[in-house]
Order: sequence, then C-alpha cells, then structure tokens
Amino acid sequence: MDLGLKDKRAFVAGSSRGLGFATAMTLAREGCKVAINSRDEDKVKAAAEKITNETGNQAYGVAGDVSNASTVDALIQSVIESLGGLDILITNAGGPPAGSFEAFDEAAWQKAVDTSLMSHVRLIRAALPHLRKSSTPSVLTVTSYTVKQPLPNLVLSNSVRAATVGLTKSLAMELGRENIRFNSIMPGWTMTERVQELMAFRAKNNNTTVEAEIAKQTAEIPLGRVGQPQEFANAAVFLVSPAASFIHGVSLAVDGGITKSAF
Repeated sequence: MDLGLKDKRAFVAGSSRGLGFATAMTLAREGCKVAINSRDEDKVKAAAEKITNETGNQAYGVAGDVSNASTVDALIQSVIESLGGLDILITNAGGPPAGSFEAFDEAAWQKAVDTSLMSHVRLIRAALPHLRKSSTPSVLTVTSYTVKQPLPNLVLSNSVRAATVGLTKSLAMELGRENIRFNSIMPGWTMTERVQELMAFRAKNNNTTVEAEIAKQTAEIPLGRVGQPQEFANAAVFLVSPAASFIHGVSLAVDGGITKSAF
C-alpha cells in the first residue's frame, strides 16, 4: 500500500530513542522529511544522523525540552525552518516517574502535567498555523493504555495522560471541519528504556529481578510477549498518513490485547 507520505514534512517530539525514534525512522523510510527532538543536543543529532544514513532522507535534529513552556514556540519555528512547513505532528514525551500517591508533592504533579499534558497542548498550539497550510494535516498524540486501565504505582501517568486523550478527542471535534485530523495511540508494554526503568522500579520494590518482572508482566499480555518499537511505529505511521484519511478522533490501543475493556 502506498501511504502517500513521500515528501510530507513530519515532526516527532521525544524521538531520539524508543517509540519516537522508531516512528521517525519509519516515516523517513516512507519518504517523509523528518525533524526529531530531544532535550539532549548530542543525542538528537546522533539520532538524526542515523536516520539520514539508513534511509537516505535528510533528518533534522532539534534540541529542546517540550515540557518547558518558554521553549516550545522556538522549537516549532526551528522545525519549520528545517522542513519548510509541516504536514504531520506527533506529540510525545517521556512518562512521569513511578510511585504511590503520597510519594509525590505538588512540584512532582506540576512537572507531570507539564510533561504529559501541557507539552501536547503547547506543541499543537504552536504548530496549528503551519498545519493549516497543509493539504493533509495530521496530529497524533502518544499516551498509554493505562488511561483505560490504570496500573498501581503509576498514579501520575494514569491521571495526567487521560487528560491528553480528552484533549485529542476535543480537538478532533473542534478542528475536524478544517480537515486537520487528530488521533491518539495508547501503547502497551513495549521494549523501550522507559519500560526497563519501570521494571527496575518494580524489581526493587518486590525484591526480585528485572527479568522476573518482565516475565510476570508478559504473562498478562494475551499475545504472550511485549511489543517492539517498530510495531508501534507501523501503527503510528499509518494513522498520520493520507491513507488513513477517514480515521479521526480515535484512541488506538497498540498493546498486544492487554486492555480488558471492550471499548
């Protein structure tokens, strides 16, 4: 299937590693011009170079903290200067730390809101004028399957990421008539550094090993394994592509079937 992505211009936030990097790499393989992002300038430049070398399409690395309100406008402007415009925006950021409700103070909650909600709000707001100039504008927010099935010791993520799903659906209703598509993906357990960190947290709390905790979690997944970043990327790239032109306002679980709700 031709996804219609050749020469489209895409920005993927939080993409020097993990799900974001796999998605940016796949977009580039489909012919997109891609800009990627990380707080670490060296890491994002190295990741962009890897994408360029492996795909033959120029990728641009743009450093900046998407949780910082003062940097988002400049970040999007750098993206526009690099790509010459914008057709696709994927908003993604690292998840909040694990822990119980009483483990977090006001500052921790505010940081989680800035990282896992306001980063989406600010990136979309800054990108909208540029997306309006595209003939195929598409926005994808990245959340977690825990917005439908909360997990113990992830109170920050459970709470704040759910607001991003509400934001995505609201914008789908509000801006759909402008032909700007909004969708979200709720990834499940996928083998990334973030998941390794969560499993290390569990291992420490349970006095076990990371391997034991991964095995325990895998037993709960109907497909019997954790996912790979490429599997997430395949779904993400399809959703933002012109091939998915009538898919709008959807929150898609890419989770191996672990979400137990019927809807």
